[in-house]
Amino acid sequence: MKKLLKIFALSLTLGATSCSSYKQFQNLSEEFEIPSQVFKYDYNQTWLAVLNVMKKYDLELQNQESGVIKTRWIDNTMELNFADSFGSSDAVKAAKFKIVLNVVKGFRGRREVSKVTVFRRQMVEQDFLQGWKVVPSDGILEKTILYRVDRNLAIAAQLKKIEDQKAKELEASF
Repeated sequence: MKKLLKIFALSLTLGATSCSSYKQFQNLSEEFEIPSQVFKYDYNQTWLAVLNVMKKYDLELQNQESGVIKTRWIDNTMELNFADSFGSSDAVKAAKFKIVLNVVKGFRGRREVSKVTVFRRQMVEQDFLQGWKVVPSDGILEKTILYRVDRNLAIAAQLKKIEDQKAKELEASF
């Protein structure tokens, strides 16, 4: 009976601590969630929309064959210091980030779709002794890029629809 009580107490203790250990790893799982979105447009349309959105950045690599777009390191020290000026942390000496986009072709049923994944690597240097440290992204820029790609695709689809309608009207009047 005592052995059974010890086993019950041990399992109760393990059960109580196992739920609380999830909180340690909850931030880790949220941090490694890379923003992505599946679009109902084909690969070429999506690639052109992504290029249109990314034309304001200094691109280091754009390869349509592999579906990868990388930017060069972009300095965002001023933006990071301004955004955190009302916060409790100290100003950073330097900050930079790099964006990596992946565009992948896929299929839903028989229809071609494409998936865009946006990864932002943010690095911060507090002082010259510590060096550069990787800081988790807040995800706002990644979601903004995905939103802009979605809007570009929607506008392109609407323009194509209008052009097709005008072509039919011209064909009917001819």
